Amino acid sequence: MFKNQWSNIIFIVIILALVIPQTRKPIQIFVNKLISFAPSINDEDDREKIANYNWVLESNRGKRTEFSQFKGEVIIINFWATWCPPCIAEMPSFQELYEDYEGKVTFLFISGEQRQTVGNFMKRKRFTLPAYKMLTKAPDPMDGRTLPTTYVISKDGSIVVNKVGSADWNSDSFRKTLDKLIAE
Repeated sequence: MFKNQWSNIIFIVIILALVIPQTRKPIQIFVNKLISFAPSINDEDDREKIANYNWVLESNRGKRTEFSQFKGEVIIINFWATWCPPCIAEMPSFQELYEDYEGKVTFLFISGEQRQTVGNFMKRKRFTLPAYKMLTKAPDPMDGRTLPTTYVISKDGSIVVNKVGSADWNSDSFRKTLDKLIAE
């Protein structure tokens, strides 16, 4: 009789693992990493442009930053949160990308959480990604209500990538896209 119940026991263990918060989050992060692929690039005809560069941010160190200072640069903007499993799943690939492209591409990781929460998370995970908080609304058509949402903006202000959900940002194909945008 016990042999026939193995599938039920395994099913119950999986359900319990997904219900308990301490095991649910690591499982969600692992699954998101498994299903993350390189982001797709918007066709040139379908690319929207940023309406304006009037956006004020505050760095995790408390410094006020004007988005307009990045006009004419390749920019990666990621809306994320420390409690978001898909966000956490893609952060290691962003960290690797950041280490290789710092100074060539502007990285803005936007979180609505308190500076201390973000700072503690970054320190605990050993991430050096530049974190910011919005002080004013993001310019149209950017919308970071769904987490994670990532935008890659070309030097002329076109949105080359508009990705909702996690992705593998350190893929060879995405690196080639970045290299092409930097060379423009």
